[in-house]
Amino acid sequence: MSRTHRGGSRQAELFSRSKRPTIRLEENHRLVVLTEETDWTELVERVEQLRRSKLKSAAGRPPHLRALIGALVLKATREMTWREAEDLIRHYAPARYLCGLTETEWTPDFTTLHDFAVLLGEEGVKLLNEYAVKWAVEEKLADPSVVVGDTTAQEAAIPYPNEMGLMAAFMATVAAASKKAGRALQKFAAQAATHFQAAKQKVREYRLFAKTKPMKDQVLGQMATLVERVQRQLAQVLQATVARGQRLTKYAQSAQARVHRLHQTMKKLVPQIRYWLRTGWVAADKIISLHMPELYSIVRGKVGKAVEFGLRWGITRLRGGFLLATVATDRRQLVDAKFAVQAVEDCIALFGKAPRAYAYDRAGHSQKNVAALKELGVKQVGLAPRGRAEWEVNPKVKQQLVKERALVEAGIGALKSQRYSFHRPRARSARMMGTCGQLAVLGFNLNKLTRELASRRGLEVVG
Repeated sequence: MSRTHRGGSRQAELFSRSKRPTIRLEENHRLVVLTEETDWTELVERVEQLRRSKLKSAAGRPPHLRALIGALVLKATREMTWREAEDLIRHYAPARYLCGLTETEWTPDFTTLHDFAVLLGEEGVKLLNEYAVKWAVEEKLADPSVVVGDTTAQEAAIPYPNEMGLMAAFMATVAAASKKAGRALQKFAAQAATHFQAAKQKVREYRLFAKTKPMKDQVLGQMATLVERVQRQLAQVLQATVARGQRLTKYAQSAQARVHRLHQTMKKLVPQIRYWLRTGWVAADKIISLHMPELYSIVRGKVGKAVEFGLRWGITRLRGGFLLATVATDRRQLVDAKFAVQAVEDCIALFGKAPRAYAYDRAGHSQKNVAALKELGVKQVGLAPRGRAEWEVNPKVKQQLVKERALVEAGIGALKSQRYSFHRPRARSARMMGTCGQLAVLGFNLNKLTRELASRRGLEVVG
């Protein structure tokens, strides 16, 4: 009679196998080199200063900043979820060494790591990245005297925006969230059930039976009317809820806040949809996501992808390959004509002086920008001219700047690879998208810095 094999060896061992393995960390491991070269005292001081500026009170136990910063660096150098980061720190020896936890059994959980990243935000991770770039300059691995600027788009992990999809998502989310948001909204959900059901029928009719543009526009108009009716009822309920001040559980408060945010977003979106149905033109500052209304469309003009949906970033590359990044709060902040000058201003603020040579593509060229850059102190202005205009530099310098300008595309491409996931990050808010974008840039710079420092010591990085 056969017996089921339950794992392990069938041969009994005299002594049980130890679950506390002892291993040796290799000197050329990427995380070991990074740990030994980093000035953790300065990083902790920077983070502590930022943390104090954001907290209302210093009450409570002090955080394990050294371990949390190490975990953030680990997350930046390799794409992973916060749960995967916790698992690596708990069981992967180089990761524990990076976090300074080799002499303890404590490990931060994934919620603590995520909360720490939320606390730092985009500006906090940007400070860490600026530290890494300054470190590279001190080590003579980066040269701030030759700088290149460019803009790129960070796509959000959202479905392709269309009017019917946005209105259908609004109706479905409000119907689900209202059932968990207290008695008043539960009563509203029961009263508006016929509208929610009618909205499902309109979505089905639009996707299956509306084959021509006039039919689609007609169904869209009818769907917009249903949304407006629900909006009017919802506004009355929310006003009564605020006036009454009812006590809710934590989950009910979260659901009510979600319904309120959706109501405010739809107040702006419905007129934009009506404007498009009336004129055929997309309204200015069109909302493309219900849950992240700060996102916007970015016209890129690429083959196969004329428009991208997300956030616009400005990327500044120093000679040597290290990158600085800035996120735009709105679609007009970092257009090429403005960022061509702002990139130099950021370098002056960070390094104390303007670069000697600066390059940008033709989208940033204008006589006004050329004059502004020279006034800032740039001696060799390499803005690619438009039309038949001549370059502001001699042919030899032009050739060098064109080469540097081409290399910034390689850096942006590396950021958008699967290793760093700058593109379509796992983020549910525009603020967290900014944090993920800076983490990608930080990981790119730290990995490059680690390889360069290891090569000076005659080591080939592994891991």
